Amino acid sequence: MKFGKEFTAQMVPEWQEAYMDYNQLKSLLKEIQRFKQRTKPPATPAGLKRKLTLYRAVSGLTQRYNHPISPSASSPHDDIESQAILVNSVSPDGSQSYRTTFLMSSDEGGEYELVYFRRLDDEFNKVDKFCKSKVEEVMKEADMLNKQMDALIAFRIKVENPQGGWFDRSVEMTRLASDVATSAAALAASTPRGARASSKVPMTMNMIEETESSHGPSDESSDDKDEIKIVNEKVQVQMPKNTRATRPASLEVLNHVRMNNTQETPRSTIKGFLNYPVQTELNFTRENLKKVEDQLKRAFVEFYQKLRLLKNYSFLNTLAFSKIMKKYDKITSRNASKSYMKMVDNSYLGSSDEVNKLMERVEATFIKHFSNSNRTKGMKILRPKVVRERHRTTFSMGFFAGCAVALTLALILIIRARNIMDKPGATQYMDNMFPLYSLFGFIVLHMIMYAANIYFWRRYRVNYSFIFGFKQGTELGYREILLLNFGLAVLALACVLSNLDMEMDPKTMDYKTFTELLPLNLVFLVVVILFCPFNIMHRSSRFFFLTCLFHCICAPLYKVTLPDFFLADQFTSQVQAFRSFEFYICYYGWGDFEHRQNTCNQSDVYNTFYFIVAVIPYWSRLLQCLRRLYEERDPMQGYNGIKYFLTIVAVSLRTAYTLDEGIGWKTIAWIFSAIAAIVATYWDIVIDWGLLQRRSKNRWLRDKLLVPHHSVYFGAMVLNVLLRFAWLQTVLGFQVSFLHRQSMVAIVACLEIIRRGIWNFFRLENEHLNNVGKYRAFKSVPLPFNYDEDEDKDD
Repeated sequence: MKFGKEFTAQMVPEWQEAYMDYNQLKSLLKEIQRFKQRTKPPATPAGLKRKLTLYRAVSGLTQRYNHPISPSASSPHDDIESQAILVNSVSPDGSQSYRTTFLMSSDEGGEYELVYFRRLDDEFNKVDKFCKSKVEEVMKEADMLNKQMDALIAFRIKVENPQGGWFDRSVEMTRLASDVATSAAALAASTPRGARASSKVPMTMNMIEETESSHGPSDESSDDKDEIKIVNEKVQVQMPKNTRATRPASLEVLNHVRMNNTQETPRSTIKGFLNYPVQTELNFTRENLKKVEDQLKRAFVEFYQKLRLLKNYSFLNTLAFSKIMKKYDKITSRNASKSYMKMVDNSYLGSSDEVNKLMERVEATFIKHFSNSNRTKGMKILRPKVVRERHRTTFSMGFFAGCAVALTLALILIIRARNIMDKPGATQYMDNMFPLYSLFGFIVLHMIMYAANIYFWRRYRVNYSFIFGFKQGTELGYREILLLNFGLAVLALACVLSNLDMEMDPKTMDYKTFTELLPLNLVFLVVVILFCPFNIMHRSSRFFFLTCLFHCICAPLYKVTLPDFFLADQFTSQVQAFRSFEFYICYYGWGDFEHRQNTCNQSDVYNTFYFIVAVIPYWSRLLQCLRRLYEERDPMQGYNGIKYFLTIVAVSLRTAYTLDEGIGWKTIAWIFSAIAAIVATYWDIVIDWGLLQRRSKNRWLRDKLLVPHHSVYFGAMVLNVLLRFAWLQTVLGFQVSFLHRQSMVAIVACLEIIRRGIWNFFRLENEHLNNVGKYRAFKSVPLPFNYDEDEDKDD
């Protein structure tokens, strides 16, 4: 794989705008090369060109570390007369930046190289500035976690020794970050020399009595110590007088902290709505200690992932600058990469070591305090293994897919060969058995659409696992989804083939009980697997789904997150599946399965729930919108709630017309359904997808698009409009002579599921692009303790 593709593949998706634009610089180099070829044709035959090897692809970075950093160590022939470029540090607006002076602009084609270096400087200054800003953020976050650790360890001591009023100084405590003034001084180094010196300053994240830790203090030369001493003296001048010593506070820290009520429960929601005072006093119990430790553990894991991504960002960009300069030297036959990479080495991007040292401190702290000094266990949590695609998963998926296709063909051939649909019991079968088995068809189709979504999200680098909040290493790929999907399809088709009998037993005048119970047994099997507490069949994903499902059921009582309302949106496209569940209860609960005749439609209770079941998904979304409107004070959530209210009215009227086909119901259902469909279509395209922007760079689309073909977006918009109006079949009563009424209902339901699958891709694409625009690559993790305002000011 070429470096450009590898560079793009390893980017943090939400930070892609902050990376060096390698392709743009490469295109500028191609212009220089084309100019050189026009003026001086190459003497070497094209067949003798060497191909890049893997060693050559990574040799640029290793070679540049062998360059002497000190100007005095440079070779005599590197004087200004033989140099092609001269890189200087400038501060035009108070912020440090770098500017390259091209000394060979008078040469033929020099204007092309001048444009290249201007663009190169812009890219480097962008990367260097972004790196500085992110390091500043993590240093502030480290200081905050440091305070949380002080409170945690004091809390732990209080739980273990509730009578002890003194603080045992032998207790192992950890400092994660240096003082805020120390961090600011290290980050404010404006010159390359200062940046280099600050990188050697060992941040005062003192590992107090960390004797069990594998990370010990590193030995340094006398020159480095002198530099450290000088920098520390500067830092001490800037530190306020009331700054504490670096040793942790005693148990008195507990007098200045309160518990954060971060756990969202129905009880806490009701108390908050009633303005009931929240209990924030510290309660020193082991249960609270475990909650605090779990919260801080999650915070440390998320913080460590941020440090890893930041380190990878710095490394990739440094490597990219090395590679692009090597290409420049090769094309122009100059020796400019040495001078430029010397500047990169001395800049903040190349010399800063805060992230590496902070990672070491986080590892030592996490291993000691959260994994009982077990490094293997601690690092396994901090660095979860990436899920690898297994060949057996691919093989099993293909095997079950083949079985599903074979069973489908067998089903079609048996129906045609035996003329089953022409037998007297065919209508009875379609009225009673088809709705039972169609439930599995809806689930299988929805899972296929979701697997396709995952495939295309990965292809176009949509960070869906971050958006949904999946635990790293547990998210399912499209192969795993398809494996489960085709496995369910095989079971369902096998049950259908076993239950194709159209005639009753002449002796008992009943159908076979075993085959009639097959659909119910299959539903029971799916439910058992879904709620299985053992670590089989992707337990983490199953429990994540059940948690989101419970939040949808209790919609207004839990804080609404994206996975919750995304799942509720999926349910709005599965109204017919919910009605199938209702039919299961009626058909088997009242014993109609023995005679394959149902009396459900004659029951007022069934007809009432026929309305309620259709409304439940939209009602859940309406309550979620009202909850977000109450919390966020965002009027758009109110408008979204109105959209779902109109949909509830339209669905109810269409259901009423289905049960009582009168001209009045038909007219009202037509009017409200048309209004709801128009509003929902506009919301899908403009709000959820962010399209139809008149002033966009991409006419009638949006500025940023992940799919390169514009026709895909226009086609999706047209298809969304057409599928949105599939309800017309319900109102107009459109029928096909060779299709049963239940078949038409199933086809319309499948069209809505397909529309939802298309909506899913563009909805998450828009969400991902919003994250990219805000460089939002991490979830905010709530912390257990909250310091008083006076304490924060003192610190």
